Amino acid sequence: MKIASSSAAFARAFVAREITQLEWLDIAANELEVDAVVFAGEHFARTDSEHCAQLKKVATDLGLSVAALDASGLLDDGGETWLDVATMLGAPIAIVRAPVANDDPTAWSTFVDRLKARAKEAKRANVTLALRNVPSTIIASIDDAKRVAKDVDSAWLRFEIDISGAGTHGNVASALDEAVIAAYGIATIARFATDADADAPALIRELKRFRGCVVLEVGDVRERSAYHDALARFAVLRASALAVTV
Repeated sequence: MKIASSSAAFARAFVAREITQLEWLDIAANELEVDAVVFAGEHFARTDSEHCAQLKKVATDLGLSVAALDASGLLDDGGETWLDVATMLGAPIAIVRAPVANDDPTAWSTFVDRLKARAKEAKRANVTLALRNVPSTIIASIDDAKRVAKDVDSAWLRFEIDISGAGTHGNVASALDEAVIAAYGIATIARFATDADADAPALIRELKRFRGCVVLEVGDVRERSAYHDALARFAVLRASALAVTV
C-alpha cells in the first residue's frame, strides 16, 4: 500500500486562507512525507489548464504521485468538466459520492443512469471513477457499492472503500479486490497518535495486500504535527500488519 493525504484534511486552513494548494503540496511532501495526494475539488480557486499544469509539475518536483481528484459535483449537471481537471492534473482516478438516501422510489434508478453516463465520459477521458461508500447516502455500505457497480456494468467504475467505516457493512477483503483507492479515517487524532483506535490493527491488516493508495483522513486538522504523529503511528501498525509471523 501507498499512503496519500487529501487536501480535505486541511479544509480549515483553506477556508481561512492560511494555505494554498501549492503550499499544501509542500506540506504533504516535506512535513507529512506521504507518497501521494488527493486534490479536493472545493480547494480549487481556478481549474484552468495553466493552474492544473502548475500543480502537476510541483507535485512531480516534490516526488508526489497524484492519486485522485475528489470533486463532490462530479455527478451534477456539468460535472463532467471535473474529468477534464483530472486529466490535466494527471489524476488516474476521480472519486464519486452518491446522493443522500431518501424515500424517492426512483432515486436508485436515477443514480444508476447518471453514473452510467458519467462512466462513459470517464472512459473517453481515460479516468477511472471510484465510487465511495458513505454513511447516510444511497451507497452507505460495501454491498451497496457492489450492487450499483453490477447495475452500471462498466470497467471504468471501481470503488474507493472507506475501510474505517466498513467493518459491519460487507466483506472488506473482497471489496478491496475491486477497489482502486481506499480511505482510512481517524476520529480522534490525538488518541490515534498515541495508542491508536481499538480496531485499527485489525482494519490495517485488511489492507495488507492492497496495492493502491490509502488516504489517511483526519477531520479538522488544527496542528500539522498531530497529523504527522498519526502518520507515524499508522506506519508502525502497517509494519506490524505486514510482518511475517514465524
